[in-house]
Amino acid sequence: MNRVVLYYFYHQWKGQVTFEALSHPKWSIYGSTGADECFNDEYAALYIAGRTRSISDIEREPIHSCHQDFLRQIKVKANLVVPILMNQQQLWGLLVAHHCESSRFWLSSELELLKDAAQMLAVQLANLA
Repeated sequence: MNRVVLYYFYHQWKGQVTFEALSHPKWSIYGSTGADECFNDEYAALYIAGRTRSISDIEREPIHSCHQDFLRQIKVKANLVVPILMNQQQLWGLLVAHHCESSRFWLSSELELLKDAAQMLAVQLANLA
């Protein structure tokens, strides 16, 4: 994987990349605000319900064209997304892994690792509040 980002919703599904870990600086999207017009209440509800999303190849996955165009723009070929939920019901943000060089099959262990990290982040954020 080339990039892991923390995408924080600062206002009603408008968000920004507030942290990133990179395999190389050329993959940086730090500060990006994302495709806010693509993310709406319907998608938020899915993530609040605990949805995770694994896409091995954005060109072959049946996703909305707005989302696909956004992923192309930030050079994503495959991604893995888990929600960061506060009090199990408030969508604080998303923890996202990107593979930018090629399509990629995500392992269940990678999904579990990302889910665990998102849960630990939620606990830490709750302790700060």
